[in-house]
Amino acid sequence: MLNRISLAIICLTLTSCNMKEPLVIGHRGAMGHETENTLPSIQKAMDLGVDMIEIDVFKIKSGEIVVFHDETLDRLTNAPGKIEDYYIVDLKKVIVEGGHGIPMLQDVLKLIDNKVALNIELKGAGTADKVNHIMNYYIEQRNWSPENFIISSFNWDELKEMRRHNPNVAIAVLTEENPVDAIPVAKELNAVAINPYFKNLDVEKANEIRNAGFKIYTWTVNEPADIDAMKRIAVDGIITNFPESVK
Repeated sequence: MLNRISLAIICLTLTSCNMKEPLVIGHRGAMGHETENTLPSIQKAMDLGVDMIEIDVFKIKSGEIVVFHDETLDRLTNAPGKIEDYYIVDLKKVIVEGGHGIPMLQDVLKLIDNKVALNIELKGAGTADKVNHIMNYYIEQRNWSPENFIISSFNWDELKEMRRHNPNVAIAVLTEENPVDAIPVAKELNAVAINPYFKNLDVEKANEIRNAGFKIYTWTVNEPADIDAMKRIAVDGIITNFPESVK
């Protein structure tokens, strides 16, 4: 019969002994069902019962923070060119696939209404200051819970800029490469999480990240087998196009 020490060693080795249900994080809303980063996609994610929603933001030429993923409009809209070159009056005329508009960050915040957490990915440069201003307004004037905001980015310099503006907001360091390499900057930023590409995450790397004190919100995991694999690694959250698949 196994003694307690042997059993404990086995449980440390086999992560399934420590399996937990991860947070369900809707990728660009629920982009497997509705056009990404649109208000219907955000609403669909909430209808599916997500714990958190992830969106992408740029600052456009007239200064507004808008919710969109690509640097250019060509893939998803009836308009050409770089989104950062648009003024809001012109961007409001752009039609996104499915007949939707491009929302401003405030539109998304009004829709979510503090019901679930929001992961704002700083996609464009120069977004930190304005996003921080909007976020603080919704915390101070619209009764949003500070813990319902998390800021992420592949642009680590932009994350550093956000930290200069806001010493308290939760930060997650996005990475597509070896996620262990993000640990030093995560420590520098006093981040709460590292968000790795799931194909570059295994149990050894996950344990190293956890031992360094960070949560793991992995992206973008859609297939049932991959979702199960991430659950066995015991990640803290799964970013997915199909939130219903994680439950």
